[in-house]
Amino acid sequence: MVQISKDACKGCGICIALCPVKILEFSGELNNKGFRFPRITNEEKCTKCENCMIYCPDFAIVVSKNAK
Repeated sequence: MVQISKDACKGCGICIALCPVKILEFSGELNNKGFRFPRITNEEKCTKCENCMIYCPDFAIVVSKNAK
């Protein structure tokens, strides 16, 4: 399971660029800081590599490997 804290995101797009299966894209919405945050397009394809979580400078993404 991938959890995105949209209000912690500053819209840098690093998570989108580093996702190996390209399941992240910018949302059309803005968070409370005025930034576009990522959204998941197809979580079933997520490999749980954790790249998005590891490289997010804002700690806005959490990947849970054991979630059902």
